Amino acid sequence: MTVVDATGIQSAVWLLVAIPAVSAAVLLLVGKRGDRWAHLIGALVPVALFVFSLILFFSVKGQHNREINSHLFSWVPVGSFQVDVGFRIDPLSMVFVLLITGVGSLIHIYAVGYMAHDPGRRRFFGYFNLFVAAMLLLVLANNYLLLYVGWEGVGLASYLLIGFYYDRPSAATAAKKAFIANRVGDVGLSIAIMLMFAYFGSTSFAGVFAHFGADGNASKGVAAAIGLMLLLGACGKSGQFPLQTWLPDAMEGPTPVSALIHAATMVTAGVYLIARSAPIFNDSQAARTVVVIIGAITLLYGCVCGCGQDDLKRVLAYSTVSQIGYMFLAVGLGSGVYAIGILHLLAHGFFKATLFLSAGAIMHAMNDRINMRRFGGLYSVMKLTFFSFCCGYLAIIGIPPFSGFWTKDKIIEAAFDKGGTSGWILGLAALLGAGLTAFYMTRALLMTFFGERRWEEDVHPHEAPKIMTVPVLILAAASLVGGYLLIFGGGVQHWLSPSVGPSIEEGVHTVSPWVLSVITIVVVLLGFGGAYVVFGQRRVPATQPVGVSFVTTASRRNIYADAFNETVLMRPGQWLTRGLVFFDNMGVDGAVNGLAAGLGGSSGRLRRIQSGFVRSYALSMLGGSVALLAVLLAVRFS
Repeated sequence: MTVVDATGIQSAVWLLVAIPAVSAAVLLLVGKRGDRWAHLIGALVPVALFVFSLILFFSVKGQHNREINSHLFSWVPVGSFQVDVGFRIDPLSMVFVLLITGVGSLIHIYAVGYMAHDPGRRRFFGYFNLFVAAMLLLVLANNYLLLYVGWEGVGLASYLLIGFYYDRPSAATAAKKAFIANRVGDVGLSIAIMLMFAYFGSTSFAGVFAHFGADGNASKGVAAAIGLMLLLGACGKSGQFPLQTWLPDAMEGPTPVSALIHAATMVTAGVYLIARSAPIFNDSQAARTVVVIIGAITLLYGCVCGCGQDDLKRVLAYSTVSQIGYMFLAVGLGSGVYAIGILHLLAHGFFKATLFLSAGAIMHAMNDRINMRRFGGLYSVMKLTFFSFCCGYLAIIGIPPFSGFWTKDKIIEAAFDKGGTSGWILGLAALLGAGLTAFYMTRALLMTFFGERRWEEDVHPHEAPKIMTVPVLILAAASLVGGYLLIFGGGVQHWLSPSVGPSIEEGVHTVSPWVLSVITIVVVLLGFGGAYVVFGQRRVPATQPVGVSFVTTASRRNIYADAFNETVLMRPGQWLTRGLVFFDNMGVDGAVNGLAAGLGGSSGRLRRIQSGFVRSYALSMLGGSVALLAVLLAVRFS
């Protein structure tokens, strides 16, 4: 569809990025005198952005052409290479803008209560607003180079927020781990942008996409190379295999950070990048195949790891790893399925924010404890939190009519519909993931809210204040009704079609959707039943049992992913660094220092010959003359 210039309110889209960026600067620079009101400004900014986003959405919705370009200024004018600071308003970007500002607003309001007594609250909201500004720049940019600026901004803000409690070694380590893992992925994105410039002379979406599709001239090799590099960037930002280990450690930040990163912003950026680059991936079967494989591996990896965690937030973190895996699986299936992956992303934004903010309310009530083995029996004293958590729980495991049922079932159906052996493998992997999700989430529900009370003596659980409970209840309601977007006419799917292509039309399925839905519910109920037998009918020990099976140990230790990275990547790097330092000290520096020492010692000894006495010099001259005469005489008479 032809892209047209923005008019009216659409030309002010830059305010979506500028307002939170300016707010972040003010909150971070104003100093302690702003401590009394900074949190109010920080929370009101995303609310205002959400209102503006709704107005912008309806202005776009009323137009026949829904792909609008808003040019701000020329950024890189170098010969024929032109890069503008411009924004692209289209169905895909608007979906993300509404998710970021809508869910982000509720999380900001919740954070006002959660961070009420934290001395660093002003700094926290400054980082929070910076995060929102960077994420909005990422999804609104109309070229890959400007997208990269937002991409790096999100990485910076996540580093600051994960390491917010920088005086804690665990938080500082987690922030560095996230930063380094994302830098690995960012190398892939930067290489992809360089390839675009090298082959197409442009980094704008319009300029790049024109070379793909039926009328494009890009070769399959170029499409595969760019697609795989984009995928590497997406894996880093979305915590997908093999760059997934940073995401659970990101729980060291305050709980609102976990909710914002995992539900509405950072981890969804990778899915956005692939969906936005649909023309490139549609031209490369190889790139799509790798996306699908990574999605399938990651969704199962997250499920298995989630089964062995006792930290409630880490359980939810591994569930994010798994759910993003489902989204990667969907967008990797290619044309016709992109919209389904985005729909699950929307549903996930609702129920995952609900779960994380409920977990934050539990921490608030339990004196910042998060170990589920020290919970139990919270249902009787935290009924509102239990209700909210249950809404998120039922949505993520896929119980109708909650949102996860409609979106996740569509992904499982699309996987089976791929056909052939690969379709069955992917479909069964997605189905197994649904059962495992039900198991570990039921385990978390039972260990937290039911059974005997395993509280420590100084803990007196209670409901969080209304400023925290109301946003969670709104998100819980969204977790219930969000699925109706698919039930009644597939409105969001139709809305997204100009950006990612039309969705799958009803036709012949490998397995009947109704039959598959029944099978999926049965698998989910089996996962629920297994968790109930193990954790609902047996006493849960207050300390982690030892001498458990290899599978349980592997689950607790994230299937040894950290150990693998340490052994294969970190240790060899350390040895190489130490070897280079030794060579530098003993080889390069040793040679230079040795030569300098030799010259210094020699000159010190030669200096002693120059005594300054004439008689010494005369004696030396006499000795030399005698020696020379002796040599001449020896030669003459030999």
